[in-house]
Amino acid sequence: MSASTTLRAVMGLDDRLPHLKDTTLVMIDFQNTYRTGVMALEGAGEALAAGARLLSAARALGVPVVHVVNDGGPGSPYDIRADIGAISGEVAPLDGEPVVVKQFPDAFHATDLEATLRTLDAGPDLVLAGFMTHMCVAFTAQGAFTLGYRPTVVAEATATRSLAAPDGTTVPAATLHDAALTTVGDLFGLVARTVDDLTR
Repeated sequence: MSASTTLRAVMGLDDRLPHLKDTTLVMIDFQNTYRTGVMALEGAGEALAAGARLLSAARALGVPVVHVVNDGGPGSPYDIRADIGAISGEVAPLDGEPVVVKQFPDAFHATDLEATLRTLDAGPDLVLAGFMTHMCVAFTAQGAFTLGYRPTVVAEATATRSLAAPDGTTVPAATLHDAALTTVGDLFGLVARTVDDLTR
């Protein structure tokens, strides 16, 4: 069976990857939440390492960086007041890098992310990385697209977890990861396989 034409192709949208230097980087939920305990992700360490490389490259190029964290409230795995909900040290914000707090998968919903991007004079191209691929990364890509941005998700700098399907079988993390990226690439944005794809 051959692959269907993407909605992006049907609509005539540009599929050329941006160069990192021409973007704004949005680091989504790189929290300790996903490294241990009930929400630990498969491949979190590798994705975090890729996220650290991406962040370092962006900073070296003078690219604006916005960090996003999910706040689930005190005592939850997403408690941003506790170590479990803190941004992992490898990608911790520097002074002057804004941090947007959200409570929904789409980082634009009921937050000041859009206002922050305007303050940074962000162009249409956003680069997204973080956790989880099928949830906050994919929904933020959709939100960005809806608002007129052109998001690019860096595949190696995202990860997710295995979940039960409606029929009771298990959807492996790698399959869910690929499905989420495929959904993004069908319409909402572009997918760069690696950090290097945006710096060549």
